[in-house]
Amino acid sequence: MSEYIYINLRQKKELKEAAANWFHEKWGVPTEAYLECMDAYLAGSTEYGWYLCLDEGRIAGGLGVIENDFHDRKDLSPNVCAVYTEEKYRCRGISGKLLNMAVDDMKSKGITPVYLVTDHVGFYERYGWEFFCMAHGDGETEPTRLYIHR
Repeated sequence: MSEYIYINLRQKKELKEAAANWFHEKWGVPTEAYLECMDAYLAGSTEYGWYLCLDEGRIAGGLGVIENDFHDRKDLSPNVCAVYTEEKYRCRGISGKLLNMAVDDMKSKGITPVYLVTDHVGFYERYGWEFFCMAHGDGETEPTRLYIHR
């Protein structure tokens, strides 16, 4: 079994295009939207980062931190977004490690709390997230759960 490598995108800038395409494939958000956020992070105009788990150079999981993750609570920022682990890598702690990396990185820069929206119940609580309120996703009729990590 190989050892996973956890990085932020600043550590491997050359993965930007591959990462933007990978996130696009998982979530359907245009690649250009990911590239815009990644470029801002790489240029240092934001500290809202992008985090990846690599297995022999392949992306096994990832997530980002952005201003707002397509919901109506624009006052709750920043947001962890696009949390995804490839199916064959699930149940190995990858998303948890990435979540902790992002939260720790934000805290080290004085950025706290951090928020996220999800339909999952029970998963994020394992990593110190607390249910905060309900929020409406852009263009959605049903509210979704919004979590906070202090």
